[in-house]
Amino acid sequence: MKKLGLHEIRKEFLDFFKEKDHLVAPSYSLVPANDKSLLLINAGMAPLKPYFIGTETPPKDRMSTCQKCVRTGDIENVGVTSRHGTFFEMLGNFSFGDYFKEEAIAWAWEFMTERLDIPEDKLWVTVYKDDDEAYNIWKDNIKINKDRIVRLGKEDNFWGLEVGPCGPCSEIYIDRGEKYGCEKEDCLPGCDDCERYVEVWNLVFSQYDKDKEGNYSPLPKPNIDTGMGLERIATVLQGTENIFEIEPIKSILEEVESISGKEYKNNDKDDMSIRVITDHVRATTFLVSDGVIPSNEGRGYVLRRLIRRAARHGKLLGVKGHFLNKLSEKVIELWKEVYPEIEERKKQIKKVIKVEEEKFQETIDQGINILDEYIEDMKKNDSKVLSGVKAFKLYDTYGFPLDLTKEIIKEQQLDVNEEEFNNEMEKQRQRARRARQEGDNSAWNKDSILDIHINEKVEFRGYNTLEVNSKVLTIIKNDNKVDEIYEGDEGIVILDKTPFYGESGGQVGDTGTINNESFKGEVLDTKKTGNNIILHFIKVLEGSIKIGEKVNAIVNDNKRMAIARNHSATHLIHKALKEIVGEHVNQAGSLVLPDKLRFDFTHFEGLTKDEIKKVEKRVNDMILLGLKVETIETNIDEAKKIGATALFDEKYGDNVRVVKIGDYSKELCGGTHVPNSSNIGLFKIVSESGIASGVRRIEAITGGEVYKHMLNMEKQIENISDTLKSNKKDVVDKVKSLSDDNKKLQKDIEKLKSKLASSKLDDIIKEKYVVEGVNVISKKVDGIDVNGLRQLGDKLKDAMDSVLIVLGTQNGNKVNFVTMATKDLVTKGIHAGNIIREVAKITGGGGGGRPDMAQAGGKDPSKIEEALSKVDGLIKSQIK
Repeated sequence: MKKLGLHEIRKEFLDFFKEKDHLVAPSYSLVPANDKSLLLINAGMAPLKPYFIGTETPPKDRMSTCQKCVRTGDIENVGVTSRHGTFFEMLGNFSFGDYFKEEAIAWAWEFMTERLDIPEDKLWVTVYKDDDEAYNIWKDNIKINKDRIVRLGKEDNFWGLEVGPCGPCSEIYIDRGEKYGCEKEDCLPGCDDCERYVEVWNLVFSQYDKDKEGNYSPLPKPNIDTGMGLERIATVLQGTENIFEIEPIKSILEEVESISGKEYKNNDKDDMSIRVITDHVRATTFLVSDGVIPSNEGRGYVLRRLIRRAARHGKLLGVKGHFLNKLSEKVIELWKEVYPEIEERKKQIKKVIKVEEEKFQETIDQGINILDEYIEDMKKNDSKVLSGVKAFKLYDTYGFPLDLTKEIIKEQQLDVNEEEFNNEMEKQRQRARRARQEGDNSAWNKDSILDIHINEKVEFRGYNTLEVNSKVLTIIKNDNKVDEIYEGDEGIVILDKTPFYGESGGQVGDTGTINNESFKGEVLDTKKTGNNIILHFIKVLEGSIKIGEKVNAIVNDNKRMAIARNHSATHLIHKALKEIVGEHVNQAGSLVLPDKLRFDFTHFEGLTKDEIKKVEKRVNDMILLGLKVETIETNIDEAKKIGATALFDEKYGDNVRVVKIGDYSKELCGGTHVPNSSNIGLFKIVSESGIASGVRRIEAITGGEVYKHMLNMEKQIENISDTLKSNKKDVVDKVKSLSDDNKKLQKDIEKLKSKLASSKLDDIIKEKYVVEGVNVISKKVDGIDVNGLRQLGDKLKDAMDSVLIVLGTQNGNKVNFVTMATKDLVTKGIHAGNIIREVAKITGGGGGGRPDMAQAGGKDPSKIEEALSKVDGLIKSQIK
């Protein structure tokens, strides 16, 4: 056998099938394109599914790929065994109605025996028990000994989904020798008791179409789908025990050894952590490269889970601080020749991983300390199951994924009440839903409104005109259909055609008037139901209106234009963010009002001031270019071809509307827009903030609102200059001078406070007392802030050989505590962090920290003395 590395095997495979007239395509992204059935690409054929089921035409009837894949079903087992991994590469050759079994089998055999030089007597094959055709090809054409052809049942050698293309398989196995066997006489490929026979290549013959009733019909054009795990065949060729010992994966493992100072195969516990990090950093690097960012849902959650699991195992190995972003450089270095995009996105990859790891590092110590306490309590109470309420608190407060809690708990042979955890999660979702609904129009939330059905079609004409002559189809008052409403009444009117845009897609509804010779009504709001009925919420100002009457519907043009400016601006923001921040940015929601806009987007950290300025400038540049805004009615496939961006995985119908702003921005959108980008006038970002994990929000204004904003800013500068008795141009220097003076005065005050506290040092030491052999200083100190409190604690600790110090102080309406313990007391069981947490609880606060030093806050200064009185009892409970 040739001893080849991953990159050499990959090249041999793709070159071989290129010679066989296959189109060699680069790996598709790990993020599935237009396939909501998959979270991440998990097999070589997954991105090619449209070609197999016939919804799209392949670029060629023969293709070959080496596909990046991630499988998440066994994450908790990665590292525990040396077999499991999350990221892998799948070699495959595919035929879409071109060649079939004979060629697929012949080429597989040729590649294995001639290109890889694997001895024929090492190779075994399996076929589906009823597939005589494949059996005979192996026996008669390839002339493999029939004793090395094993027939297996449907569970092993038949591939297919519940419905659709399916068919029998033939798998190629390599015999690794008797030393890997189970010593059973009937040990053959498919044996579950040993690892002697390794399945390396699966040839799937899709020759049937399975219907919902379970009937199999022959496909007119059968397909070939094969898959060979690159890491698995490398393991065989390189003669290693597992994937962690093959090159170049071994080079990552060695880098982990270097960073941690731990040697692989020296300690089972360390080996597990080294394998976890080695696997997860490779998966993480490729996921971020393909645009995935950490979040609490979907593929973002998979990424977060991998990063946090690897970070925790780094801590178990004794690695200080964050290290995964540095380790990702090794992955990039080793795979950049094959996947140049990871080198191009190196800065982005490192940044995303670093930010997520830092976030986790901020909370992991506190979370682990609390989980350790939970485990200790469980053992004391002889309990085997952690309550879901506590597990949810760890998730909600300390960012601990349930999977990580389960993993740590499992190491102690304990379990978690997942049902209770899920109940707590659902309660939180319901609270969030209620909060959202409270901000909506109360009438709009009533089921009776949502369930409106009418026979006639409602036609929206508001893209091209703001005034339409219409007929009244339905009138609703107090949730009931009525024939007529009168002056002073409020109700809902439905027209057969309307220029009013109903609230949807983040854009608010239009306002305006509906009237005729005997009636005048003000449209207060417009909304759209799920079945595209447009509801006009009106107040009758004069006369009355009946079903069947003709009316004139007129939109408030100033408000519509203001809304259009802001809506077009959201499209420009989206494109500018992708250019300046990264292609991973995607819209996560929006709100388009007349006076402002809100744009939510996926990103892993806050934008820098420089990034905000660049986005703002880019949008204004596009406005000043005067780009034509046009709409195209087309089908979804054509929209994709012209590069239109679809938003938040929405379901689109056959016909879609693409809004183009020059050649700069193309998005699927049903909203209203300005005719030219110059109509937006000016654009100003007012704020940028985080609203959820992995989701940021920009609030901005356009047009006349920017002018108002400028006038307001100018007025504020004038007021500041008047207050400082300074010219406007000197305001900044004046403020800086005052700020410097203030900082100097604050430092002087801190020094005086520190001196005051130090002057009390001897008096405080005299107040020392002893509990269970422990020297204790527990005292409330007045006139000092938390920094002074820490300094005082350090001086007391330095002045005494052995002591536990618990100090409290009042700052305004808040409380601060500091606790310190000398090393000898820590070895006796004293834990400063646990003591301070219980003390702070008395004052309505919380906190924690290390065994030797911790600090906490509180809310009720009147209870400081009561809180400090608890120290003695806590010492007695801790001392060994």
